[in-house]
Amino acid sequence: MRRRLVAFALVVLGLGAAGAAMLFVLDFLADPPTASCSAPATRFGPTTENFNHREVAVHFTCEGAVQAGTLYMPSGPGPYAAAIWIHGAGAATRLRFGGFFADLVNAGVAVFSYDKRGVGESEGSCCPGDNGHFNLLSADVVGAVAALASRDDVRKDRIGLFGASQAGWIAPKAAAMSGKVAFIALASATPLTERLTNLYERLAQGDEGQLSRDQISQRLASAGPSGFDPLPYWRRTSAPSLWMFGTADARVPVPESMAPLAQLRKEGKDITVVTFPDAGHGLLDSPPTAADAPTTLINWIVKRVR
Repeated sequence: MRRRLVAFALVVLGLGAAGAAMLFVLDFLADPPTASCSAPATRFGPTTENFNHREVAVHFTCEGAVQAGTLYMPSGPGPYAAAIWIHGAGAATRLRFGGFFADLVNAGVAVFSYDKRGVGESEGSCCPGDNGHFNLLSADVVGAVAALASRDDVRKDRIGLFGASQAGWIAPKAAAMSGKVAFIALASATPLTERLTNLYERLAQGDEGQLSRDQISQRLASAGPSGFDPLPYWRRTSAPSLWMFGTADARVPVPESMAPLAQLRKEGKDITVVTFPDAGHGLLDSPPTAADAPTTLINWIVKRVR
């Protein structure tokens, strides 16, 4: 939205080509395509023992900004497989121990969640993904993978990613950049382009009147893909992936998302798709829009890492 307002102001001012060049520079500076974080400076705090798990504070530096989070580990002996949580849109701090995080840790998988760039204790500027930019956010995930891989109690070959919504655009890019991601589990995400998905959300909310689902599909087909495209990154990663959809999702177009996933399957990708009838976008919310969605996610991850 902020980028659209800047673009509108430039048009009003009549800056034309100069304005377009200015936008390109602003985008580059705000979210450089060269962003990387394969070997972050990392600092681990002391281990805190709890009743049924252990916790370690983690700080790792990506692109000049320290990212801060918490690693939740099982009480039993390691090394453990690990799952890194990727936030959806908006400002978000690390998720605390409980809910499906606790269930995953109790199943023997360490979980890492950190404050989103520019939020909470994490440095940098929030939130480039809300403007369709995913370079820095993907680099932060790559840094998180590298940080966990530096620990003796984490299995380097069993570090994966999981998340919801906007995570579907960050995870494949991070996995392709890292080359060390073992699995990707997603809820209410899409392999479609970012702006086409945003168009669906606006249409589903009635911004162009009350359209039928067929009419919305026609509008999406005529608009075509635009904005960030995750498909090239899915093709560059061999990580198996889980996709969970609620059929009543008003933010992600479920039928349209199926076609590229089917094509990726034909290309040899290991893809599992699970749909939940009449469920909405918040499959991992508390409470979830589908009661068995969190359990489905946990079972799939545990099966993959074992």
